[in-house]
Amino acid sequence: MRRTKIVATVGPASDSEAVMEALVVAGVDVFRLNFSHGSADEHRQRALRLRAMAVKHGRSVALLGDLQGPKIRLRQIPGDSIALKKGGRLILDAGLGDGEGSAGHIGVDYAPLASSVAAGDTLLLDDGRYRLSVEQVGEDGRVYCRSESSGELRSRKGINRLGGGLSAPALTDKDLEDIKLAAELALDYIAVSFPSSAADIDVARGHLQRAGSRAGVIGKIERAEAVADEVTLDALIAACDGVMVARGDLGVEIGDANLIGYQKRIIKRARQLNRVVITATQMMESMIASPVPTRAEVFDVANAVLDGTDAVMLSAETAAGQYPVETVEAMAGACLGAERSPAIQRSGHRMDRMFDNVEEAIAMGAMYTANHLEGVAAIVSLTESGRTPLLMSRISSGLPIYAISCHAATCNRAALYRGVLPIQLELPDGDDGQVGVTALRLLRERGLLEVGDRVLFTRGEHLGVGGSTNTLKILTV
Repeated sequence: MRRTKIVATVGPASDSEAVMEALVVAGVDVFRLNFSHGSADEHRQRALRLRAMAVKHGRSVALLGDLQGPKIRLRQIPGDSIALKKGGRLILDAGLGDGEGSAGHIGVDYAPLASSVAAGDTLLLDDGRYRLSVEQVGEDGRVYCRSESSGELRSRKGINRLGGGLSAPALTDKDLEDIKLAAELALDYIAVSFPSSAADIDVARGHLQRAGSRAGVIGKIERAEAVADEVTLDALIAACDGVMVARGDLGVEIGDANLIGYQKRIIKRARQLNRVVITATQMMESMIASPVPTRAEVFDVANAVLDGTDAVMLSAETAAGQYPVETVEAMAGACLGAERSPAIQRSGHRMDRMFDNVEEAIAMGAMYTANHLEGVAAIVSLTESGRTPLLMSRISSGLPIYAISCHAATCNRAALYRGVLPIQLELPDGDDGQVGVTALRLLRERGLLEVGDRVLFTRGEHLGVGGSTNTLKILTV
């Protein structure tokens, strides 16, 4: 069983039923609907197809809607592109609209640009491919720059300031409409782009709740402000159900050389705070056009697995690449290879901490037992909300955690948790005392357990009551 989960982005390359089905079979655990691209109807059709494919193959698969967010971009450039030359001058002007300007004078969609930068600042365009040095900020609101790069700069590319500082409101009007769509489609997770603080996450969660959505909120860590200090980062992580290490924009703002340290820090902190974490951006980038990954990409995926990430994510590789299924298979292989490392089979998570609730004490007790009692084959958790298996998944054990629930939504959300295999089962009404025996029999019939296996079993005193896990038993199949 692969413990690390795979997130794959749906796009033109993976839009057909045949490719979607192949991706489900290949082992994708979470499908990302990127609201930066595609119409609402396209996302509706994709969500329906993916739900149907998951049911067909008896799998619980999560759907994640990724909000576009307030990415600061260039306007439409006349002719759609300009040729940048190193040492050449370029004026950025928030007063220009789409299609206005010239080769040396182009528009941006961020009105406060002139008040947000100063002479000596460095602006990074198109995910850092092009660098501009700010020479002067005019009283007319224009920003006069000198290019430090050469190449073809196209319309609508993003703009970042090295070190951060360009911050628009966390949610746009488009995001608010997409939140309504997420509620309509009953998506399992929503990713909030460019949050700079916990307050941005709270605003997004409020809009989701008012729209009738119960989706988990994933905060994308991609602004320098979000990692400026430990207090800000911890508060942002704590406000979320999970976070994404969005290495594209974050790397642009803090510098790629600093990125690996922050990746490790964010993953570690998210796990300590009992939140899930996704590592994203360019993990298998070469496979957009190649049927095999580079060794550096395999090492990158494996490094994230060794760090403890819950999931690794594919973007353009599956949305627009030539080999979407092969990419998932290659990523799965890299994950499995890293998971064989003895160094990550066990962890001492929270062993030096007090617990403030019974549910967490039971979860941690089960995992401690799993790592110290010989002959344990699996952990089985009866769960209403998925909270207990989430807590269990914060500790490495090398054993599968079977999260059994009668709720499809609970199983779908648990599909993102590292080491957790969600299984939707309708347990028969009747004697509560026999529910453990019944659950193990059903798992044995599915080939997940064998006669004689020793199993750790957790449940609540009363079935159907969320947050009530208070029992740990050691059972034999």
